[in-house]
Amino acid sequence: MKKIILGMALAAVSASIPTVASAQRLGGAVVAVVDTDRIYRECTACRAAQTQLQTQVTSLQQRAQQLGQPLQTEAQQIQTAINALNGKQPDAALTSRAQSLQQRQNTANQEIQRLEQNIRSTQAHVAQQIGARLNPIINQVMTQRGANLAVDVGATLAHSGALNVTNEVLAALNQQLPSVSVTPLPQQPAQQQPQGR
Repeated sequence: MKKIILGMALAAVSASIPTVASAQRLGGAVVAVVDTDRIYRECTACRAAQTQLQTQVTSLQQRAQQLGQPLQTEAQQIQTAINALNGKQPDAALTSRAQSLQQRQNTANQEIQRLEQNIRSTQAHVAQQIGARLNPIINQVMTQRGANLAVDVGATLAHSGALNVTNEVLAALNQQLPSVSVTPLPQQPAQQQPQGR
């Protein structure tokens, strides 16, 4: 009797195994391919932002040259005066002039670093704004096309052109995001420190 019950239990368990295994199978992947590099190059907001960012970079380069040329000229003059001493110690006036030059170089470097940081922050802010709109658009287009996976074209070895939804994504992004703010990232308010008693 035990053998019959045990046999029936094993039969019931083995009959349920294929059902469990098939329930765990995933459906086939339907893939959509998106060329995000092209989108970041060609979208309307991207182009406008890139033009403004290039203007900021050009302005930075001009400012660096404006600050650097007089400092370089003075540094050469100081070096020439030091070389003329033939190993003797510079007098107080030359030493003071060299120290003043060093301070002005430090101030100029700080200004250039501040401007560079501002540009990097602006680039990050532009990318953040575009990314915030781009990802939902990719999901929307992917769903409309019946895909359950979106892959960047750079991550594929080969793909059919029919899988590429870049044009649809680009059109939707241009419609939904005609421009972006080309300003540095908003600063987070400083956390207020609790006052001790």
